[in-house]
Amino acid sequence: MAVFAEDVNLAGYTTLRLGGPARRFVEATTEAEVVAAIRKADDAGEPVLVLGGGSNLVVSDDGFPGTVVHVGTRGTERTAADGDRIHVRVQAGEDWDPFVARCVSDGLAGVECLSGIPGRVGATPIQNVGAYGQDVSETIIEVRAYDRETGAVVALDRDACRFTYRHSAFKGNDRYLVLDVTYALHEAEESQPIAYAELARKLGVEPGDRVTLKEARDAVLELRRGKGMVLDAADPDTRSAGSFFTNPILDAAQLADLERRVAESLGPDATFPRYPETGDRVKTSAAWLIDRAGFTKGHTLGPARISTKHTLALTNPGGCSTADLLALAREVRIGVHKAFGVTLVNEPVMVGVTL
Repeated sequence: MAVFAEDVNLAGYTTLRLGGPARRFVEATTEAEVVAAIRKADDAGEPVLVLGGGSNLVVSDDGFPGTVVHVGTRGTERTAADGDRIHVRVQAGEDWDPFVARCVSDGLAGVECLSGIPGRVGATPIQNVGAYGQDVSETIIEVRAYDRETGAVVALDRDACRFTYRHSAFKGNDRYLVLDVTYALHEAEESQPIAYAELARKLGVEPGDRVTLKEARDAVLELRRGKGMVLDAADPDTRSAGSFFTNPILDAAQLADLERRVAESLGPDATFPRYPETGDRVKTSAAWLIDRAGFTKGHTLGPARISTKHTLALTNPGGCSTADLLALAREVRIGVHKAFGVTLVNEPVMVGVTL
């Protein structure tokens, strides 16, 4: 049976350890409980916040003036086989990294480079979670969701999810509540081809090579720990929402402007990271822009701090408020735009606040 409470402090449910109280809080552990809680709030005309692991949320100091539904559903099952691909359906409330660990130990390839990412399975399609050359959109074949407009449970295939870089049909749209996700994973002893140069260097292989699943997972975890991106209660750098800004994707005019600005500020021979995208666009590195704009590791503004390990993470070392964190985020965004003409976009979901 779902558990109800009032005035629950949301800071304890986010990795930033920030956020004020929820007026009403529902702990739901079955699909039926999740759907019933959403329906009840919708029927009452009350705002709803669906909460999983809280790893990608920035919540107002004032909290949330409605119902928070904490999704705690559990369950993983193999549903089909398609050649060397195994279909695995996972409930939204399952923790993501333990699921990845099970895939690695079971010889299922496709998510090994997504090791160490905090949060729950239900969040992965929303953000099209990705790291070290893999995105979940490469393996997701179906998302079951509760459609709040029609009151029905629907199944959306990969095309209907409309995945793009760190985006999907679910992001910025509260119509659908993710109930479970089905992944198509390859039965293999080796990883998918290593696509990320930093990971390839760590493994001592060339991009495109394969390694064992365990080797890939171990290397990713080591890289993430070195950047404060694996949750650790003893490390204040992990009190973050992960990467705070997405890597900018530039069209031809924006790229030319950035090339000009980099040459003017750093010298005619200066280069910056660039990766080809669809439609003649180019992706560059938000971390590179932040650092070159003068915001180095450990930079502080009041009690909020850029991680001492990675410039893309904004952290709460202690004694920080959401307002403090956003003040730092705005300082960084304004500084990068002034230096390079690029407007950074926040990756975490903002609840009751804006950047």
